[in-house]
Amino acid sequence: MAGEINYWVLQIDRWSIFLQNIISEVSRLPTAQYYGRVAAIQGLLIEIGGIQRRLSIGSRVNLCARDGGRVKGEVVGFRDDRALLMPFGALDGIGIGCKAEIAERDPVIYPNPSWLGRVVNAMGEPIDGGPPLKAGSDAVPFRNAPPPAHARQRVGEKIDLGVRALNSFVTCCRGQRMGIFAGSGVGKSVLFSMLARNTAADVNVIGLIGERGREVQEFIKDDLGEEGLKRSIVVVATSDESALMRRQAAYLTLALAEYFRDLDNDVLCLMDSVTRFAMAQRDIGLSGGEPPTSKGYTPTVFSELPKLLERAGPGTGKGSITGLFTVLVEGDDHNEPVADAVRGILDGHIVMEREIAERGRYPAINILKSISRTMPGCNSEEESFLVNKAKQYLSTYDDMAEMIRLGAYRRGSDALVDEAIHFYPLLEQFMSQGKKERTTLADCFAALSDILEHKPEFEPA
Repeated sequence: MAGEINYWVLQIDRWSIFLQNIISEVSRLPTAQYYGRVAAIQGLLIEIGGIQRRLSIGSRVNLCARDGGRVKGEVVGFRDDRALLMPFGALDGIGIGCKAEIAERDPVIYPNPSWLGRVVNAMGEPIDGGPPLKAGSDAVPFRNAPPPAHARQRVGEKIDLGVRALNSFVTCCRGQRMGIFAGSGVGKSVLFSMLARNTAADVNVIGLIGERGREVQEFIKDDLGEEGLKRSIVVVATSDESALMRRQAAYLTLALAEYFRDLDNDVLCLMDSVTRFAMAQRDIGLSGGEPPTSKGYTPTVFSELPKLLERAGPGTGKGSITGLFTVLVEGDDHNEPVADAVRGILDGHIVMEREIAERGRYPAINILKSISRTMPGCNSEEESFLVNKAKQYLSTYDDMAEMIRLGAYRRGSDALVDEAIHFYPLLEQFMSQGKKERTTLADCFAALSDILEHKPEFEPA
């Protein structure tokens, strides 16, 4: 009997949310409807005539298919008094003469705190099989402008990332934006999952942009877990979806993060990856007739990247967005166009290298090439001393590695090199960490201090 009552209570809640959403949608309907016709189709580019003077870049249009269905599209350019449209989905049933209705001029989303624990697509629609999402009262634009530079707060205190190598050598602050740069198969996704599970924040907003569909469920169930999902919203656009959907997912990720930031929450925004956002923007730009530049990337790619990434960071109030963005480095070239552009926008970068992964040390972070621009100001003098000393040993060993392996170095020739040889395996072990292992900030510096406090005693050679 109790089970039957719970079932009907759940059904009533679902219908209540559904009716509230219908009322909200009806209240936002335009007073007049304008429509044109499909004039031409070239690949995924659709030319619309009749309403081009009422459209602008970014306007949404609904295409009415011959079978009664609808396909959403976005205006990406204009040519010969016609609007150029790209679809969010398949063009089945769309042909010359099909009706094209103006949907909305400024696309917005109406998020709600009840969305925590849910998985949504790029349109903000649930894809986890759960009940309908309750619409909020405040509209949040998909493409919002960053807070004014003069009104933003400064970055906050240190944030615990749960990863020893990062907590110690690449310390991050609340409201900071960091990039994770890595080639394919180096462990970027594993490090990403460790950060999603271990980082301390009020709310997690996770964007999986262009991910493999197989990995989405693995990430949600195995990496994030039930406890992590309760305080998270996951935005998913898999690699098989259109370029517009992949780009839209990135915009939605930042829009949701901004919503919770404005509620005075400390938000952790994780995006995997910025590179696939750039690739989606490249596809859109090339379809619209933009000239290709470096490696085929169009000029709008490099103008959209700062607009997206600058939305993360401290807000004008108490809330902040700590951004961790992965960058897929093609061919292990860390100077390729997207990586180079992103590195100059963010407040630090975490470099992962294949050589480190090949010798079995995970996460494969090269701390000598990684940097956090806020670290000097947030660490104490003692912590800075420990970090600098450990980096000195690692750098010295790296410089002498070939001679040491070949046996060309004689012990006793240089005291600093002797110490580096002693400390190197200990520091390598310190930076190695299991996927489900977590270490706090305090424990990281305590462990590093224990390693470095006793210098080895060498007998004369």
